[in-house]
Amino acid sequence: MGGLVLKLAPKERVLINGVVIENGDRRSRFSIMTPQANVLRLRDAIHPEEVNTPVRRVCYAAQLVLSGDTEPDQARQQLLRRVEELSQVFTDADSRQVLADATEALVAEQYYKCLKALRSLLPREERLMAYQV
Repeated sequence: MGGLVLKLAPKERVLINGVVIENGDRRSRFSIMTPQANVLRLRDAIHPEEVNTPVRRVCYAAQLVLSGDTEPDQARQQLLRRVEELSQVFTDADSRQVLADATEALVAEQYYKCLKALRSLLPREERLMAYQV
């Protein structure tokens, strides 16, 4: 069995190719077999009012591609530029690897993988922002 396996809690919502799907009353598990399907758990979504830091802005831009609100061809170059800008701030080896993974995912048009990689920078960004204050 291949593909992306989603495990959903009762009443949890997920966005698949622009369609919101809500789970029933029990936990469930299903596989997305289409390789280029755009999937976003709504509990993981960044809401517009939360887009207040550089990493969150890049994550949100990738999320807009997954939700179907932005054309991938239009977003790719902008996302690549923004990831490059982040590399000017996140200079440690771990962050560099995360940014390299995000770039690789963008080049391969795998926006979920890009978003997943970028989201791992959010705690680091939060610590940096707290340190700046």
